[in-house]
Parts: sequence; structure tokens; C-alpha cells
Amino acid sequence: MFADLLRRLAAPAPEKLPDPDARLALGALLVRIARADGDYADVEIAQIDRCLVSRYGLSPFAAASLRAKCEVLEAEAPDTVRFTRAIKDAVDYEDRVAVVAALWAVVLADGVREDEEDSMMRMTASLLGVTDQDSHKARLRAMLPKA
Repeated sequence: MFADLLRRLAAPAPEKLPDPDARLALGALLVRIARADGDYADVEIAQIDRCLVSRYGLSPFAAASLRAKCEVLEAEAPDTVRFTRAIKDAVDYEDRVAVVAALWAVVLADGVREDEEDSMMRMTASLLGVTDQDSHKARLRAMLPKA
């Protein structure tokens, strides 16, 4: 189903992804971080859907549909490096910081920060080219109560 996208992500010098593929790559990265601790909780799934609604202006139904596709892509994809490379190539720094904030929101959604999630966040932020300081600020923003 996603063979072409996975082939492009695996290319030595991947081309910039068109928006639909960039959405899939970001969504798959959100799913991957939610699954990092081995517990893909309903609250994390709901947070992924909220991130997709907010970032792309989707309806809740469209966000859930996109997330379902992202779950399949995440399961088929070999590693996180390809997702992060595609996102890094597709968006500017400020948007990558927003991606890190979305990732932190998913990590924090269940109220528990597992070592696997922290490790994955450090690696992912670094691969996205986001500084530790900006990742920390993004985490603090993600911790703020939503109005």
C-alpha cells in the first residue's frame, strides 16, 4: 500500500515529499512515539488525532482516517531515521519545533514518561535537527493545560 512512499524515504537522497506524503510521515512518527513504550493507549490515539486536526485543519473523522493509514505505514516502515529525514527536508525549523511539541504532547498524553519514550524523543528531536533547548521548551509548552 505504501511501497512507493517507503521506497522514496529509503532513497539515498530523498526528494522533498508532497504534502500528502509529508502528512503520512508526520502521522507515522506520532504513532511510532506513542508505541515506543509498548502501550499504544487510547489517550495517545486521541492526542494524535487532535494533533492532526490542529495541524492540518481536518475534521475528526478525516484525522482518524489519516491516523489509521499512518498506523499501517508505521508498522511497515523499517526505521525512524527515514521519517525524520523526510520531515526535516519538508518543513522549516519552526515547524519542526512544532512537530517536536506534537510528539511531546503524545508522549505526555497518558501522564507517564517512560524511559523508552524519553530516549526516542532525544533521538527524534536530534534527527529533526531541533536543539535540546528547543525540545525542552516544546515539552514545557506541551505540558501546559489546553484552554
